Amino acid sequence: MTVPRWYAAALPAYLAGLLALDTQVGLRGQLALGVLTFAVLAVALRPLPSLARAQTIGVVAFATVGEVTGSLVWGVYHYRLHNLPLFIPPAHGLVYLSGVALSRSLRARAVVWAAAVGAATWGIAGLTLLPRLDVAGAVGVPLLLLFLWRSRSRATYAGVFLVVAALELYGTSIGTWRWASALPGLGIPDGNPPSGVASGYVWFDVMALVVAPWLVALGRRPMSFRPPVGLIQRP
Repeated sequence: MTVPRWYAAALPAYLAGLLALDTQVGLRGQLALGVLTFAVLAVALRPLPSLARAQTIGVVAFATVGEVTGSLVWGVYHYRLHNLPLFIPPAHGLVYLSGVALSRSLRARAVVWAAAVGAATWGIAGLTLLPRLDVAGAVGVPLLLLFLWRSRSRATYAGVFLVVAALELYGTSIGTWRWASALPGLGIPDGNPPSGVASGYVWFDVMALVVAPWLVALGRRPMSFRPPVGLIQRP
């Protein structure tokens, strides 16, 4: 997928600034940040081919469903104002583009190895060294490692993991969101952030890659118009 390599630095920088600004504003400010982030995503999508746009839009759609389920319904984590900030859905699209750009900016094998070693180390540390036990996160790590090993899109998933890991550590450290100490209803200890959080992003990406060609084909399908029978003029 063709994505400008400079997205790997510019988009994460924007996201870091966005999360920092969120800690300083109220609900109206969040709405303004949301509108701005949708605009940034639109600008970032403009030079991309149709398939890349469809993949990114798919990520936004599936990630939004995951956000509503995980945060508002299940309560696995919550944002600072206990809502779903408007900037979160488009931010998922920017995260995806950042990961793709990162995988193109460096050697694919190096990105995959960095993600695999980082995820495995984080998962083990959550069970042994970190001050907060992270069993739930460790469960998600093998899934991520499986995709990094077997998937043809492993470089993309690896790039997304590295971006997600950095933003999760940053976002939780400044209080933009916080993960529950245990999964609600299950009692399984969870980290803040959990080491396996990127496995959820992998599912968003997988689903987006699956539906993107269908979305492109649907968008290119010509619309046929048939006038009502009563309006057809006969000679």
